[in-house]
Amino acid sequence: MGWAAFNLSNVTGNSRILCSVYCNGSQITGSSNITVYRLPERVELAPLPPWQQVGQNFTLRCQVEGGSPRTSLTVVLLRWEEELSRQPAVEEPAEVTATVLASRDDHGAPFSCRTELDMQPQGLGLFVNTSAPRQLRTFGFLGPTVNLSEPTAPEGSTVTVSCMAGARVQVTLDGVPAAAPGQPAQLQLNATESDDRRSFFCSATLEVDGEFLHRNSSVQLRVLYGPKIDRATCPQHLKWKDKTTHVLQCQARGNPYPELRCLKEGSSREVPVGIPFFVNVTHNGTYQCQASSSRGKYTLVVVMDIEAGSSHFVPVFVAVLLTLGVVTIVLALMYVFREHKRSGSYHVREESTYLPLTSMQPTQAMGEEPSRAE
Repeated sequence: MGWAAFNLSNVTGNSRILCSVYCNGSQITGSSNITVYRLPERVELAPLPPWQQVGQNFTLRCQVEGGSPRTSLTVVLLRWEEELSRQPAVEEPAEVTATVLASRDDHGAPFSCRTELDMQPQGLGLFVNTSAPRQLRTFGFLGPTVNLSEPTAPEGSTVTVSCMAGARVQVTLDGVPAAAPGQPAQLQLNATESDDRRSFFCSATLEVDGEFLHRNSSVQLRVLYGPKIDRATCPQHLKWKDKTTHVLQCQARGNPYPELRCLKEGSSREVPVGIPFFVNVTHNGTYQCQASSSRGKYTLVVVMDIEAGSSHFVPVFVAVLLTLGVVTIVLALMYVFREHKRSGSYHVREESTYLPLTSMQPTQAMGEEPSRAE
């Protein structure tokens, strides 16, 4: 029994090799499987942020080119030797990411990416390839924190606004910087209506190895003040026509927001505010528009002058009657005149057409000319 050796070249994939021999006139065939594997050509961890704030998330990103079989290739993200993520390498090139929460202990810690090509089921072993480590630099930037001595303050009270951050941090409150890094910034104000919902902004700047890092924060003040009604939004005198639709444009303000009602003096009649309503002469009169809240009351007087529709109808009706009367008289006179003229014409026609009859004497009948009666 002997052995024969063969040299195989350009093997690029898994293959099955067949070997046949003849022995005593019989053919004997054997086979063997060839498994092809390849280590990754590039394993690289993407650069980390120049400075990472403690308590904030950052992303680890590793790229892997090459390596097969992919079903046996795994990518591991590491902090020191601690596994942060383990994922299969799928695409080409493969990219694996993981989100990490930065802590104070992470300052100076090395992060790396490692590939594992597991060929142990084929009896070959575990092949490892690791990227160059990258070091993380962290900083503690607590705040800035903006505080109000009274988040909700009554009108006229004194409110103190302060802003602070960690050591070596320079803070600026509404454009006014603190005396020195690490010191708080403050301002005081006498709360007024215009300060309601006012926002105060604080910016913080920290210098780390020649780099300036910035963070901002803000807070809003609420001021409690009594109800008010602007005359510009609530006219003192309204002149409307009867049987028309109008809107009473009165607006109230205050904190807490007041209730606004408009009642007619001497009665409990109320007109709607801010919505259309049908106006008639019964709305004529003086109204008390009152805004009320837990902070007090505020009243404005509004006079409604409703112009009745009949005031325009009467003159028109009278004018129409006068016009009809004049026309009737003229037509009557024309009729009388025409009838009088027609009867006179008939009288003249009778005199000119018919001759009076006279008696004739015998002598006249024989040829004598009759004499005309006097």
